[in-house]
Amino acid sequence: MMDYRNKLVLAPMVRVGTLPFRLLAAQYGADITYGEEIIDHKIIKCERRVNDVLGTTDIVEKGTDNVVFRTCPEERNRVVFQMGTSDAMRALKAAEIVCKDVAAVDVNMGCPKSFSISGGMGAALLSKPELIHDILTTLRRNLDVPITCKIRLLKDPQDTVELARRIEMTGVSALAVHGRKVPDRPRDPAKWNEIADVAAALSIPVIANGDVFEYEDFQRIRNVTGASSVMVARGAMWNASIFSSEGKTPWEDVKREYVRKSILWDNDIKSTKHTLKEMITHYSSLGRPEGLAVIKSNTLADLAKLYGEEEYYEYVSESRRKQQMK
Repeated sequence: MMDYRNKLVLAPMVRVGTLPFRLLAAQYGADITYGEEIIDHKIIKCERRVNDVLGTTDIVEKGTDNVVFRTCPEERNRVVFQMGTSDAMRALKAAEIVCKDVAAVDVNMGCPKSFSISGGMGAALLSKPELIHDILTTLRRNLDVPITCKIRLLKDPQDTVELARRIEMTGVSALAVHGRKVPDRPRDPAKWNEIADVAAALSIPVIANGDVFEYEDFQRIRNVTGASSVMVARGAMWNASIFSSEGKTPWEDVKREYVRKSILWDNDIKSTKHTLKEMITHYSSLGRPEGLAVIKSNTLADLAKLYGEEEYYEYVSESRRKQQMK
């Protein structure tokens, strides 16, 4: 069973939290890694396939080769599958497809994006405590893996505490709290003091999330909030070595290692480019040669050439060909 105390956690990030990035974060010290949020409607149209060539388990849309979620044995004990849902039975149906290959299942209750809210998912759930109770208890009673959820702060701090207490009563293993409210933007400071109110009120582990950009911030937010563990999103996206107690690895080396992992695990080119663009935008500009070259890249081979990893790409490709011939 997953232990949620004293952990450094990679937050769920759409189009970023795929297998290569999760493994990259773990390599640098992340104890728990969340996948990107995937909607239950999408998962129930999928089937589980073992990919012998890559050594992965793939959740693939039926009748296609479109991989919706990919994992591997190396991350089995730390990867959390995060789901968007607004219906208990649909959530269970989706979770049953993935639960044998992940360490835990998390329900997104904090996403403020319109695609999530319009479907009654994400932050839309924050105003529906009965539905939250129904979804979480249904998953808890029917699955053998830990169930958790991630919320945002409500308008009134006391309302957040009350909701957190109701969530705790469902039997979830932990609760992640993003220290911002739904209308807040990323530039608005995270309200660590309001996370502290939740942590003080609960006996289950609380995972604090918001404004962690350096390794030292992990301890700072712990000290202020009293949270059991700490989750980081943008700080990890910009440089995944934020998890390393030995200090950050140079940005250029982190990007190159991400490209190598994307090649090794045959990551979707759109996802790989999106993540690289996010990394580049923070430290540089997409209008410079590197950014323009990433935008123009159409394949992982193009990215391998751009980052000086042609030999590695050829080595992986040849190994894959041999595996396919077996």
